[in-house]
Amino acid sequence: MNANNTALLLIGFQNDYYASDGILNGVIEASAKASNTVRNTIQLIQGLVETPALIISAPIFFTKGYEELVDPVGILNTIKEVGAFQACGKGSQTIEELSPFQDRILEVPGKRGLNAFVNTNLDHVLQQRNIRNLVLAGAVTSICIDSTGRSAYEKGYYVSVLSDCISARTVFEQEFYIENVFPLYANTLTSVELLEQLSAKAA
Repeated sequence: MNANNTALLLIGFQNDYYASDGILNGVIEASAKASNTVRNTIQLIQGLVETPALIISAPIFFTKGYEELVDPVGILNTIKEVGAFQACGKGSQTIEELSPFQDRILEVPGKRGLNAFVNTNLDHVLQQRNIRNLVLAGAVTSICIDSTGRSAYEKGYYVSVLSDCISARTVFEQEFYIENVFPLYANTLTSVELLEQLSAKAA
């Protein structure tokens, strides 16, 4: 994998998921702790800062009245019911741990659902930067990570999912997707393995 055409896509690294007082923290808390998602992601970004790899975040947020959601179902309905990810609210803000890297992370706004390519210019940004390898990190493993990964694969990107930088609703779900779902369309590896691959290519 070459850092020049590789992008790390950060999905859902927002307070409502990863802060201890986040409205939806309980949804991913056990998995996030088991895999040390935030710590591993921060260490990965530290290793990527001095490389040409592109780092992107695709946060999800809504207006206070959730006008963007028409007859939502599933997790989007839950988000509306509990009042999560409201624009300008603390819950929709990027987690504090990422603040030291804010100048290095390109934010792609517009995500309103499961797939980070829908309602955003993510595909345009990746094509403009000649990105071929898209690496996914964040939450939720079985929802936004899987949906975005499948879409990226169908668009022709070489997809990788970082097993130690994603969070699921349960530890079982995390392991099931890593072992049985992601390998159907993506490469699964750890953040350390990714850095090793990029370093080996650079050498």
